[in-house]
Amino acid sequence: MALISLKSFGVTMSAPLFSNLDLAIGAGDRLGIVAANGRGKSTLLRCLAGEFEPSNGDVTRSRGLRVGHVEQSVPEALFDRSFHEVVADALPTEQRDGELWRVDVVLDSLDVPEDMRERKMRALSGGWQRLALIARVWVTDPDVLLLDEPTNHLDLARINQLETWLNALPRDMTVVIASHDRAFLDATTNRTLFLRPEESPVFALAYSRARQALDEVDASTARKFERDMKVAQQLRKQAAKLNNIGINSGSDLLTVKTRQLKERAERLEDAAVQAHRERSAGAIRLANRGTHAKVLITLEDAAVETPDGTLLFRTGKRHICQDDRIVLLGRNGVGKTRFIAMIRNAIADPGTVANVKVTPSTVLGYSDQALSGISGDDTPLAMVSRRFEVGEQRARSLLAGAGVVIEMQERKIGALSGGQKARLMMLVLRLANPNFYLLDEPTNHLDIDGQEALEDELLKHQASCLLASHDRSFIRAVGNRFWLIERRQLTEVDDPEEFFRSVAETPN
Repeated sequence: MALISLKSFGVTMSAPLFSNLDLAIGAGDRLGIVAANGRGKSTLLRCLAGEFEPSNGDVTRSRGLRVGHVEQSVPEALFDRSFHEVVADALPTEQRDGELWRVDVVLDSLDVPEDMRERKMRALSGGWQRLALIARVWVTDPDVLLLDEPTNHLDLARINQLETWLNALPRDMTVVIASHDRAFLDATTNRTLFLRPEESPVFALAYSRARQALDEVDASTARKFERDMKVAQQLRKQAAKLNNIGINSGSDLLTVKTRQLKERAERLEDAAVQAHRERSAGAIRLANRGTHAKVLITLEDAAVETPDGTLLFRTGKRHICQDDRIVLLGRNGVGKTRFIAMIRNAIADPGTVANVKVTPSTVLGYSDQALSGISGDDTPLAMVSRRFEVGEQRARSLLAGAGVVIEMQERKIGALSGGQKARLMMLVLRLANPNFYLLDEPTNHLDIDGQEALEDELLKHQASCLLASHDRSFIRAVGNRFWLIERRQLTEVDDPEEFFRSVAETPN
């Protein structure tokens, strides 16, 4: 029996986000929702939660259904509440005194340390804030759990922990997840909905297998459309020939036959369905100016330290060479970001970082987690025009191609969505025309199409790079060398799988 049913369901903003959606969500469903940035995933979750009315269609919920909705952002009113208070506040007033123990049960199930529970939300990292929002909803004992980008800001250990927690929920628990994390969807879902403006296919498969099935359906639809158009064209040619013969001979029979052939062609053309083409959220293209140097950076047992001089690890003797795509592996706090910052400083100011030698022809393309390379107070148009000395028309064209539409080009960068900022940062990297990329969590805010485009560009251009990421699918697709940081040492490993397993087995 369906807990939530959608019939001919649709939402239209300036254009349809989705339409004619028929969907039944039942007990035990673990449904993944996949779509590009800004294509309606969050809106659909709000509709399922009863927080947003559709433009058309109907939604039916089973009587007494409790729906818990975990949104992406923290409400402003919660920032001055402690972790424990945020969760406790979600209990009904009449239950709060007698059932406060439920808060501790939930926090224990999510392995929240005791000292973390009393910290204010504004003092927590994005990952801990995310877990607080999940705990806040879970303590209400919902029948259906809606999660909007639940892995945002989580490190790999917390992602694995969340996967384990979700998979340990009762079998009849219903969970709906909107996410761009392909590996997470594969680990936690058993159905996949691909949200599209015209028709939204759903498969009883986790993401990767569902994506293969979808590609086959789209390819089959494209082939059928081409066949139907060819047949329609042939019918029209036959009709034209018969029409000429009929005019010359005065045959009424040929005139009727001509009309019938045209009608058949029109029916075929009207019924033919084109394969879905995803409307791009903005192209991602990179560049690689190349270099004759084989070795770009040499590490002579360099020390990676905290700002106060505490040693995090030593690198040993290492080389970063042309065509290397090195992925840094390690748990939070081991020094990945500090290491990336050290390499950046060594390239920016050669000779100032001890035991790091940079080849003079190395040209850097750098992006960090906060996208600090693009100022929130600047406008996209002013920044691109000024930084790269391109004219206004060229800058506008470049920005539009990257997904920053005309009306957003003269607004503050801070007003852009996360996806738009990420694509703008990729444009900045491309225009810098580097031959070496330093990337710290580059897939943050990118949808799956954007992630795959970034993967393709790094591979196509044979771009040399050093990167840190919590995105397992991205790591597997891009990396050809892997450096593991643990026990204050940097070692090279053959692949990332043993590290992934170790994190899953001992998340803390």
